[in-house]
Amino acid sequence: MKHFFFRLAACALVLAPTSLPLRAQTPPPGPAATAPAPLPSDAVGPLDLREESIDQVIAMIERFTGKTVLRPQALPAATITVHLKETVTREEAVRALETLLNLNGVAITPMGDHFIKVTALNMAKSEAPELIDGSTLLLAPSGRIASKVFQLNFLRVAEFMPQVAGLLSPNTGSPPVIFEKANAALVTDSITNLQRIETLLSRLDQPALGGLTPKFYTLHFAKASDVVNKMRTILSGALQSQLGTATTYNADDRTNQIVVISDPRQIAFFDDLIAKLDVKSDPNTRNEVIFLKHATSKDVAQILSQLVAGQNNAAKAQESARPNVMPAAAAPAAPGAAPAPVAIVPTGLTLGSEPSNQFSALLTIFADERSNSIVVSGTVDDIRLINDLVTKIDVLLAQVRIEVVIAEVTLGDEATSGISALGLKIDGDKLVGGSFAMAGASSSAVTGTRQPTGDLDLAAEIALTTTPRKTNATILSVPSIITTHNKEGKIFVGEQRPVISSYLNDTSTTTTSSGYRSNVSYKDIGIDLTVKPLIGNDGSVQLEIKQEVNDILGEITIDGNQQPRIGRRSTNSFVSVKSGDIVVLGGLQRTSKSKTSSRLGPIPILGDLLGSRKRDDTRTDLVFFLRPTVLTNTATDNVSALQQIDKLPAKQRDPIREAIGQPLPDPKKKKSR
Repeated sequence: MKHFFFRLAACALVLAPTSLPLRAQTPPPGPAATAPAPLPSDAVGPLDLREESIDQVIAMIERFTGKTVLRPQALPAATITVHLKETVTREEAVRALETLLNLNGVAITPMGDHFIKVTALNMAKSEAPELIDGSTLLLAPSGRIASKVFQLNFLRVAEFMPQVAGLLSPNTGSPPVIFEKANAALVTDSITNLQRIETLLSRLDQPALGGLTPKFYTLHFAKASDVVNKMRTILSGALQSQLGTATTYNADDRTNQIVVISDPRQIAFFDDLIAKLDVKSDPNTRNEVIFLKHATSKDVAQILSQLVAGQNNAAKAQESARPNVMPAAAAPAAPGAAPAPVAIVPTGLTLGSEPSNQFSALLTIFADERSNSIVVSGTVDDIRLINDLVTKIDVLLAQVRIEVVIAEVTLGDEATSGISALGLKIDGDKLVGGSFAMAGASSSAVTGTRQPTGDLDLAAEIALTTTPRKTNATILSVPSIITTHNKEGKIFVGEQRPVISSYLNDTSTTTTSSGYRSNVSYKDIGIDLTVKPLIGNDGSVQLEIKQEVNDILGEITIDGNQQPRIGRRSTNSFVSVKSGDIVVLGGLQRTSKSKTSSRLGPIPILGDLLGSRKRDDTRTDLVFFLRPTVLTNTATDNVSALQQIDKLPAKQRDPIREAIGQPLPDPKKKKSR
């Protein structure tokens, strides 16, 4: 302890203007020894402290600064050891001692010109340390605790400060105070750490576009958006990472310019690339007329236009989803060093080396209904793609001949439907057996699986048999239609009846005695059959069948006019059969009531009263037989029609055969052979 006070007294002497240096290091006496030069009045040293208490170090700071130290009763317990070999200024000595106290959990905070506050390091933040307004880089590095408000210009304080929190001293007590709305933060730490944060901000708080240069390329021949699309195709893949994260290039079609924002060292690359793409070339478009054989030009043009529009919209959506900023970032350069130039490595991509599978923006499609053709204008790839599509679309659709037999069956008391009354065997709406005549079979009841022959028309193959006691079936119509895949075919058997739809007040004329003029519409009364086939590649046929029957049930008087009462029966069916199978549909029943009387005597009323009377309730059912036959576009499709023609008398048959180019063979020539 005596040793310390001796050195402390010596240091006090140094503080006086006339004092001599403490422990001046003089060379040993000898012939070459000279008197040491006098030290400045604020010089201190050499200084040697060994395991001195914090109280003693605080007292030394008080002597060096000449200020009164304000301190709490208790401070962290620690011993300080330091050895200054050379003479230093009092300011440097104070900074060294402040740093030593900071390392041992004690903070020194200046309070004006006369006082110094000493607190525990973890309490320094709440004790209002010195607030530095200017730059901390102008101060000498030390462990003295101070506060500074850092105002960020480009970085976001909420993202930056959590990243630098690990650089601060863990003993200061709390993290930085963030003022997010002002984009600023209050940091309390040693002068050294505050200087580190300020240095980082000077390097990082810079504009995001720092170092980038914009350049505008005015194109003379090509369209700006087309060139940009070509550039994005060329600079895809591995080249994206070499361009840098901030490099962008976009088209301005209004001024036909390409705007490039990149590092100045990449401008030469873009100069060469854009100059070679912006060259004069002949138009790469052509016109072609594609004549259709089977399809309708209007329908085909609509299909192609929808396909082209859908592909173009998908390409635009994909283009807009692609980011302008390249995804891969270049490695950051070392602080203070110039960034390395970005090398552009060419690839083996050649423009136009392979045909495109996408339509261009120059493609237009028109339908010429007069010549049933498609007029196409576009690039060579557009014409090629459209020709391929038309070849696949313009095909001959499968056709089907649908023979129909409509029979009205009178039902007895025991019959529930026309199908049961005829004794037909039905399996899934298909006729497989019953009392009908087939080729090679008798007219008795036939059971088992029916095998279609195809040699007879449907009316002949299904010859409805009757018993000798009664006739309960009447064939109403035997129509036949031919339609194509997914096209409706219609059959109507009946008549049109006038029906008053509305009345018009017409008292101004004398043409109507009642003063009203009637508007009349016509109503179809009869059997309406609509069939829509879907033909499969395996010979199967799916039939969408709509049946509607309208009957006159009687009359009703409306406003003095007799109007018919119309009964309506309708069904919708969907069946799947093979070509040549017979479909049977029934169930459209109707009940009609009738009164009959036999008159006795010439007196009308008396004769009716004395005569016999009879009431009948008659039930009928309409049974539809349909046989679809898929046509093969060969001569076999005409066999059934020729068989019908051959049934006609010779005077009618021969002219028809000659008119259609199918004359009968000459019997004489046949015998001579």
